[in-house]
Amino acid sequence: MILDKIDISKEHKHLSIREIMDDGGYHRRAILCNEVLADDEHQEVKDKAEELWTDEVKSAWSTFQAEQEAKLKE
Repeated sequence: MILDKIDISKEHKHLSIREIMDDGGYHRRAILCNEVLADDEHQEVKDKAEELWTDEVKSAWSTFQAEQEAKLKE
């Protein structure tokens, strides 16, 4: 697949990836800032993740997740 587009969510810097498949169709996927990137990930995606996924961003995401889980238990 060929990397076509990387969109970035505002607050938590999740990456939305769009790739072009061999048949010309699109494949879309999201990568969250707490995920480990695959070794064979597109280099552009790796570079963008390294640039955006600071410790502050990762911490904010972890805090958000914990808050959401706490609300579900109420």
